[in-house]
Amino acid sequence: MADDTVLTARELYRFYRAGEEETLALRGVSLQVRRGETLAVVGPSGSGKSTLLACLAGLDEPSGGEVRVSGVRISHRPEAERARVRARHIGVLLQTRNLLPHMSVRDNIRLAQRARPGRPPLSAQELLGQLDLAGRAHALPRQLSGGELARAGLAVALANSPDVLLADEPTGELDGETEQVVLALLRERAAQGCAVVIVTHSAEVVRVADRVVGLADGVTDSAVTALERQEAPNATG
Repeated sequence: MADDTVLTARELYRFYRAGEEETLALRGVSLQVRRGETLAVVGPSGSGKSTLLACLAGLDEPSGGEVRVSGVRISHRPEAERARVRARHIGVLLQTRNLLPHMSVRDNIRLAQRARPGRPPLSAQELLGQLDLAGRAHALPRQLSGGELARAGLAVALANSPDVLLADEPTGELDGETEQVVLALLRERAAQGCAVVIVTHSAEVVRVADRVVGLADGVTDSAVTALERQEAPNATG
C-alpha cells in the first residue's frame, strides 16, 4: 500500500436478506484513495453506490471484507468505536442529510467540531462564509432551501478538516453556479491533502475528478483518470 493511501477497501461484500430473498448490493469491491485525490463513483441507480459509501464511512457493516481509514480499521468494530474513528478521520454527507433538525446550522457545525479533540482549523462562521451561507448561520434546517441544505450539510462534513470526505450527490440540488462554488471548495480541500470520494451523476463532478470508478450490480468497472479522459480524443491523432 502506498504511503499516501488514506482510504482502503478490500473485497467488500454486502448482502441483505428479507425472508428467503437475498440481495447482493456489493460483490467484492476493492479500492484505494490517496491523500489529495478526488475519486468519483458513478453508476446507475441501484448499482450499490450509496451502500459502498455507507460501508466506507462505517455507517453500515460489510458482510465481508474490511475498510481502513488512515491505517485504522473501521469495519467490524462496535458502533461506538466506529463513531470515534469517524469523528477523527471522516466527513460524511449523505442524501439523507447530516443536520439535526432542532439545531441551527451554526450549532450543527459546532456540535460536529466538539466530537474531535483539538481546536478546529476553521470556525463555523468561516466555513459558512466559504459556502455563501454566512447569513443563514442561525437558521434551522427546515428554513433552508434544498440547495442551502446541501451546502450546510457539506459544512458539517468539513467541520473537522477530515482526512477523508465521503459525499453522496453533494451537488444534486444545486444550480450550475453554486455547483462550481462547491466543487472549488472540494478541490481546495483535496489540495490540502483530504481524500475526496463523491458518488455522483453529475458530468461536472466527473470532469474535475482525478479518477472515476464505475459500479454496476455491485461490481466495480475499470478506473480511468481525468487526464486519460482529456487525452483520449487525441490518442490516435
